[in-house]
Amino acid sequence: MNSLVYVWQQASHSLSDILYQGGWVLSLLLVLSSLLASLLLERYWFRFVSYPKQLRRYQQTLIHALPLHWQTAAEDLSRRCDLELALGRYLSLIKNLISLCPLLGLLGTVSGMIEVFDSMALSANNQPQQMAAAIARATLPTMLGMSIALLGLINFTYLKRWSQRSKLSLTASGLSLGSH
Repeated sequence: MNSLVYVWQQASHSLSDILYQGGWVLSLLLVLSSLLASLLLERYWFRFVSYPKQLRRYQQTLIHALPLHWQTAAEDLSRRCDLELALGRYLSLIKNLISLCPLLGLLGTVSGMIEVFDSMALSANNQPQQMAAAIARATLPTMLGMSIALLGLINFTYLKRWSQRSKLSLTASGLSLGSH
């Protein structure tokens, strides 16, 4: 148990060191990546748990409603529209968050480089090792922002394609008003 506590303390120490080295932008990227991860997890939950249940319910109500008259047809259209809207929920927000990550990373690098050049101008001692370490710290936000964006883009592309296929499947499988 003590070793687990020790590992946890070391990990939290390492994270706080990285956040300190990267500046305020890394903290903002951490918040942004948490929001992005929670939205992606919600979409995966919808994809594998909620949507199949909703689709089965929709198909069952559709079968029991045959033959369609105008009121049942309107209810069917409403349910199908709700399903299609649910398929695209949060995708545009996810896309925007993904595009923000590299931009915030670049902002962190620029602000870090400004700090490096300010400290070089103020100090008479310009040691190459210290400059290299400061520049490496300054580029950390860009690396993190691009990494988050890359992982987010892979997941977004998968979810977007699944959403498009599911919308087409709703129409092609005869679950549209024109097929009744």
